Order: sequence, then C-alpha cells, then structure tokens
Amino acid sequence: MRAALRRVATRVIRPLYEYAEHLAEADLPAFANHPRNLQIERPRRLYDTDRVWIGDDVSIGPGSLIVPQTIYPTPVMRDPAREHEVQTFDPRIAIGHRVTATGGLTIAAMQEVVIEDDVMLASNVMICDGLHGYAHANEPYKYQPMFRIAPVRIGRGSWLGQNVVVLPGVTIGELAIIGANSVVSHDVPARAIAVGQPARVIKRWDAATQRWVPAHARRAGAVGSRG
Repeated sequence: MRAALRRVATRVIRPLYEYAEHLAEADLPAFANHPRNLQIERPRRLYDTDRVWIGDDVSIGPGSLIVPQTIYPTPVMRDPAREHEVQTFDPRIAIGHRVTATGGLTIAAMQEVVIEDDVMLASNVMICDGLHGYAHANEPYKYQPMFRIAPVRIGRGSWLGQNVVVLPGVTIGELAIIGANSVVSHDVPARAIAVGQPARVIKRWDAATQRWVPAHARRAGAVGSRG
C-alpha cells in the first residue's frame, strides 16, 4: 500500500516540479551575456539586465531583487513637490557559474558586485555596494544622496548563511563561510569562518593539519619562545 502511494505521489509531484522549473526559465529577460541553464524562480524583480552578467547553471530561488542602480533617487523614491539632485551611476553585476541562492536574494549595485563561481547563498542574503545617506537628521533619508559606494566581491566557492548582509567595499575570500545573520563590513580572508554583527573571523583553515582551527591559534611552525 505504501509503495503504491509513493508511486502515485511521484506521478503527481514530479510534473509539478518540472512545471516550476519551466516557470523559472520562462520569460527571462536578455542579459549582458547568454547564460545556459539559468533558473530564476518567480516572483522576481530584475532591472537593467543589460548590465548583469550571469554564468551557466545558475539557480536563484523566489523573491529575488537584482538591480544595477543607474540613478538615485528613482522616480518612485522622489517627492513630486520638490526638486531632487539626481545621482547617476555606471553599475555592473556579475554572477559566476553554478551559483545557487535559496531565495530572497537582493543584489544592488551602483559600481560593481561580483559573485564568483560556485558560491552558495542561503535565504535572504543582501549584497550592496552603496548606502543610503544619513548626513542630516532633519531631512527624510530616502531623499539624501547615496554614499560610501565601493565594489564588492564574493570569492569562489564561498558560503553565505541565512540573512547575511554584505556591505560596500567588502571582499570575501574564496571558500570562506559567513554565519547566519552576520553583517559583513570588513574583508574576510580566504578559507575563514566569520560570524556576528559586525562579522569577525572565528576560525581559519590550517593547511598543515587540514582542519579548522580557532582564529587566534598560533600557526603551525610559528617561531617564538621565551628563553
């Protein structure tokens, strides 16, 4: 009986899964290149995709927002009753081969955001290369200029946990791990584990022992003793 139910469930679920994959591939806009086997599930918000490069075999879950920001404030962020000083940008977003994102991914670029090959992104990751201004507390922040604009790079094979925020100017080295709910405001070296708000390196990969060790541990072969 159980085997029969499993067969029936498989017959029902598999077509639904295949249809969901079809929707993820259907009606995608043109990008700056021609990626193969690209899936971006609905709902999705993709803007100015001629400024977005995507590698092959990329899978991005539902709820994504990918926006190369060419102007600020955008029309929806303006007050019709006032004049705004408009900033203009020449942004670029590059996503490498075999990148996977569970869902809720936000990438906003005014200069450049690069995600290298084989990066894994958990749910609700946000990566931005600029911040909203807050120089004046007597003016709505949405009308103040963007600032601290600096490129962001996520290294090959890295893993960003759920709800991670990566701030402008950050480089995360290859094969690094960022723990869930972390805010990355400074560079993270390759093969390191960083957690917290702001994120701090707590472990590093020791090539000699082929193990993760505490970040403060003395490297193998280090010289220095009291005599």
